[in-house]
Amino acid sequence: MLQCICSSAGASVTDTQGYRRLSWGMHFQSMPYPEMPAAQAIASNGIVLSTHVAGRGLPVVLLHGFPELAYSWRLQIPALVAAGCQVIVPDLRGFGATGQQGELGDYRMQNLALDVVGMLDSLGIDRCVVVGHDFGGALAWTLARDHASRFVGVASLNTPYTRRTDKDLIETLRSYRGESNYMVYFQTPGQGEALLGADVRATFAGLMTRPNALLRNFEQAPQELQSLPATLLGQDQRIQGESFLSEPQLQVFVDAYQKTGFTGGLNWYRNLSRNWHDTAGVVDKVQLPALMVCAEYDAFLPPATTEGMERHVPLMQRELILDCGHWTQQERPDEVNALLLAWLQQQAWL
Repeated sequence: MLQCICSSAGASVTDTQGYRRLSWGMHFQSMPYPEMPAAQAIASNGIVLSTHVAGRGLPVVLLHGFPELAYSWRLQIPALVAAGCQVIVPDLRGFGATGQQGELGDYRMQNLALDVVGMLDSLGIDRCVVVGHDFGGALAWTLARDHASRFVGVASLNTPYTRRTDKDLIETLRSYRGESNYMVYFQTPGQGEALLGADVRATFAGLMTRPNALLRNFEQAPQELQSLPATLLGQDQRIQGESFLSEPQLQVFVDAYQKTGFTGGLNWYRNLSRNWHDTAGVVDKVQLPALMVCAEYDAFLPPATTEGMERHVPLMQRELILDCGHWTQQERPDEVNALLLAWLQQQAWL
């Protein structure tokens, strides 16, 4: 049941509570993502999400990270549909055809979770599996913890479930890794935009590559690289390896970010301190069946960051993909698909 009423002239939309929302014609401009089902405009939480839906059966929501798009899941959709899943893949708030909507504080994790829950409401989905990568993984864990009744299971690629620490993450990173650390650097409006947007093609051509020799031995890298400076994101040629994108695939990312810029995605980083404050008093446990997939050579989210997760995610299955960097579902799609499908079948959901 799709409760999003649209027309080419630009219509209002109605959410499941009956409130009229934004005119999607003002916000939704579909982007040409090859290898993807056509996007739909889905009303949710006061905004419109550009969402790709395919297949019938077990609903599986796929949440992308930064700086990515729904397009990052193009290689998972056919395998999941063939296995009997209904696959739902949004451009999340701030990204792609969904674009930048709302104020800075609307990008805090508790509100991003409501974007996904509202999307499920508009699609008439009571419960589903949620899968996330990178920031999408952090959002998937938040959904599984705070909205557990809407999900049967959660899977994360690369991103661990991290308990709430005694100190704000940004202040901790500033103390231990310095102002150049990418998450700290992105806190200042305009800095990340200038760095990543100066040459969008160079950013993505440098960033979306397989791990080279330096990343395979990152613990031996110079200290300034181990602090994960913002310049690692597509600007530092020392970490660039073989591209896993064809030229047309690279162009999809370039075209999207040349159109939207990076501010929407960077707003996720600019709410990390708000997220820390918002989780005060939250029960730090995910009780759903969970799959944690690590990538051997991910310098940003190395497998070691998942140590001890079982204390907070007791029903967790852990897997490791060898010879893989950060962009797991695009670098090693066959391995990711096999792990996801095996886990879904083990849980008797397929």
